[in-house]
Amino acid sequence: MLIVKRLDTFILGKFLQLFVGAFFICLFVFMMQFTWRWINDLVGKGLTPDILAQFFWHMGITLVPMSLPLAVLLASLITFGNMGENLELLSMKAAGVPLVRVMLPILWIVVPLVAVSFHFQNSIAPNAHRALRTLATSIKISQPALQIPEGVFYGGVENLNLFVERKNAETGMLYRTIIYKTDQGFDRAQIVLADSARLELTADKLHLRLTLWSGEQFQNLKSDNMSVFNSQSVPYDRETFSYKQLLIDFDSNFNQLEADQLRSMPQAKNMRQIVHDIDSMNRAIDSSALDFHKSLVDRSTWDGQSLSKKDSMAVLKKFKARPITFDRILKRFSAEQRKQAEAQAASRLQMQSAEYDWRSESIKEQEYQIRRHQIEWHQKLTLSLACLLFFFVGAPLGAIIRKGGLGMPTVISVGIFILYYIINTSGMKTARDGTINMTLGMWISTAVLTPAGAYLTFMANRDSVVFNLDAYKAFFRKVLGLRTKRHLHRKEVIITPPDYENDLQHLHTLIRQAEAYTKENRLWLAPNYFRIFFRTRPDEQVEQLSENLENLVEDLANTADFHVLQTLNELPLIHVHSHTTPFSRKRYNWTFGLLFPLGVLLWLRIWRFRLRLLKDLRQIVKSGERLEQQIRQQIQPHTSAVSD
Repeated sequence: MLIVKRLDTFILGKFLQLFVGAFFICLFVFMMQFTWRWINDLVGKGLTPDILAQFFWHMGITLVPMSLPLAVLLASLITFGNMGENLELLSMKAAGVPLVRVMLPILWIVVPLVAVSFHFQNSIAPNAHRALRTLATSIKISQPALQIPEGVFYGGVENLNLFVERKNAETGMLYRTIIYKTDQGFDRAQIVLADSARLELTADKLHLRLTLWSGEQFQNLKSDNMSVFNSQSVPYDRETFSYKQLLIDFDSNFNQLEADQLRSMPQAKNMRQIVHDIDSMNRAIDSSALDFHKSLVDRSTWDGQSLSKKDSMAVLKKFKARPITFDRILKRFSAEQRKQAEAQAASRLQMQSAEYDWRSESIKEQEYQIRRHQIEWHQKLTLSLACLLFFFVGAPLGAIIRKGGLGMPTVISVGIFILYYIINTSGMKTARDGTINMTLGMWISTAVLTPAGAYLTFMANRDSVVFNLDAYKAFFRKVLGLRTKRHLHRKEVIITPPDYENDLQHLHTLIRQAEAYTKENRLWLAPNYFRIFFRTRPDEQVEQLSENLENLVEDLANTADFHVLQTLNELPLIHVHSHTTPFSRKRYNWTFGLLFPLGVLLWLRIWRFRLRLLKDLRQIVKSGERLEQQIRQQIQPHTSAVSD
């Protein structure tokens, strides 16, 4: 029996309210992106609110499967980020509740959500896709008079092709217009040339009124009994006019296209229909290949007669018994016969080449449609499974970064989703073009996301600092050799004050050590390459100097004097091994020492650290002398008080 504890209800309450909000936000963003694609076809069409409502409703339904994975990622990331920032995750772990147990209540919601997403894509989304595409196409072709382009022929009006060189959008005037009008058939086509024109709707919105100025009209007067090939004797009518009006049948009221015209889209089919249509298309390709093979066999003739296998073997034996060369065959024909045979052969080859190209393009188009259907079949599975995978990415990532709110989690979520979308789209396009295997192309994003989720869950369960920025900063400082500074502040409560007299003696010794080391070691010279990589020895003097410096700073950090603390912050942090060897292990030093180009870079890095050590020692002497004076000022009042 499943027992829901108060901890589970607490976690579910935090997740569900964030998930609902994140889902509608993601859906709104995707809808706005989709709307901008159709904005030119929606504006200025006089669409009623109910048509717009249908458009946005079907659009929202088609975008639900895309919004669910991103909503799961964003909600889980914010939920666990909030709990980590508020130390709630720390309290749960302190009570003995592991992170996997904390993720379990949300997993009860995400797993059924995968099934819901699959059912939505397989049953509800196909109808919505078909209705949306029908609606969008109907909107696009409604009122084509408002979208006549310049410089190209426009065929948006039935039985009319219109060319406009220039138009004025404010007045609606069209200049230098060419019109091909075929409402009476192609045999009686009308060609109208006009200097200017205007196209507008009638009051009943059932006709287009085309007003023309300063032009000519040509009309073909060919009768039905005239020869088609005798086009030079076809009469025509020519009319010159200064003003003319044409009335064209055109229903600009909104009428939806038949949904059956768009049922061939793979997005408008469920998985069973996709499998059925793929099988039908494969059979069509096989049938076409068999018909083509049969036609090739039928063309295998000898002297105009089809040859059987027995006859062809007899002809072959005859040629072997009496070999005939190509030159002997040519001598049997006259020049005119050879020329006629060459023309006939070239014509047959050209016809066969055109037929082969046509069949090849037809097969390629059919294979492309098959791949489109296969992509849609796989995408219904991968997009559903993405909800579960994004949860195993978002939840541990939120527990690691421990940042809530809509700032950093939103940026990280969008970045992860964009990366997933790029990988998924790239794999889909290469699979659609037939470059790679369909299964590999469609599941490559899932293959990338699965190990990432498993790794993050494992690291988060171990309280890893894989996303600790301070750790990365320290690592890169060490690799690049960036300097770090001290940050000592005055303490509110000082339990043990510093021993100034003892510290003064240690400071004096420290200054003498720095001066002596500077004189004994010529740090400004380039180091010995062989000694750095193959005869590495620790620098005990620098180690002792650094230890004395840190002990002195640790004791003087308890002072209440601001000037002493300021001088202590000027004392450098010494890297005791950076000027002697690049690595602590001998085998690494030997390896990079033998790799000469890389070894030279590390050698230059060692030289840089030697120069920096020289600068640090001089800084110790300079700051130490000033620190001596400040310590003596602290000792004098104490001595005067004791003498009194």
